[in-house]
Amino acid sequence: MKALVYRGPGRRSWQEVPEPRIQAPTDAVVRVDAVTICGTDLHILKGDVPAVEPGRILGHEAVGTVTEVGAGVALKPGDRVLVSCVSACGRCRYCRTGSYGQCLGGGGWILGHHIDGTQAEFVRVPFADTSTHLVPEGIGDEAVLMLADILPTSYEVGVLNGRVAPGDTVVVVGAGPIGLAAITTARLYSPSRIIAVDLAEARLEAATRFGADVVIGAGGDPAGEVAELTGGLGADVAIEAVGVPETFELCARLVRPGGHVANVGVHGRPVTLHLEELWARNLTFTTGLVDTYSTPTLLSMLGAGLLDGGRFVTHHFALHDMEKAYEVFSHPQETGALKVLLTRG
Repeated sequence: MKALVYRGPGRRSWQEVPEPRIQAPTDAVVRVDAVTICGTDLHILKGDVPAVEPGRILGHEAVGTVTEVGAGVALKPGDRVLVSCVSACGRCRYCRTGSYGQCLGGGGWILGHHIDGTQAEFVRVPFADTSTHLVPEGIGDEAVLMLADILPTSYEVGVLNGRVAPGDTVVVVGAGPIGLAAITTARLYSPSRIIAVDLAEARLEAATRFGADVVIGAGGDPAGEVAELTGGLGADVAIEAVGVPETFELCARLVRPGGHVANVGVHGRPVTLHLEELWARNLTFTTGLVDTYSTPTLLSMLGAGLLDGGRFVTHHFALHDMEKAYEVFSHPQETGALKVLLTRG
């Protein structure tokens, strides 16, 4: 089969690899029908995630059809499933409390990280019964695929960790796919205003379409504009959705005393926490890897028409055009890409 293989920092290739096989009774093999590329994949290619070794198949999001199952799996060949970005053994202490991202039993974020991932024609899914979700009839691949990662990540790590509440002023720094998903799911809590900050004009236009009330671009003064909009208080919640030191430090400056900074971005470099300025401001900082405990809830909202996952997809490719899809996704300033969708031809 063909797969997208990480060859080391800055290097990748779409190449022939062996097809996956059942290795444990809890495994399933899934034919990948739809897959996407994540910003985390770009971080891996930059060398920001050194745990990913050369030779690894990338990707941790997919919708597909079960083709083979281990003896301990209740799924059946032919079942259509969403493959979650986080795998869960279902038995360890963390899984028992819904903290699947911290799984001690061999799960967590492993696809495209510690084991081969989903940017391939087939993928082996460990702990298949607790790491996939049956796709309800009538929901298309394009919509449900966004529930593999960006929507639960932004919802759990951004909106819920940040404790967004009715009437809040919420600042989302970074209007890429994760930031747009944070805007989308923050809207569920009726904030008084959502402010999006980004350097790219195309992404600020997208932020407006996705529900941002105010956008601040490259020539703006985020701290000054947020202060003016809030009577000098600052934002109640700032969601960091980029993953570089400058945006994290900006978020710390934008929140009011007693506010929350929810970091969602993947950081590859150290960040300075200016405690000499922040120690008396009663701020709460949260970090997190998505647990995907919210996926069933988000699936219900998708089915009820309360979420539109398909609107994130701006570019469509055949699966064998993976290299072209990476080029488009890697240069959003030129291409306007938000999420790319690759489907089996």
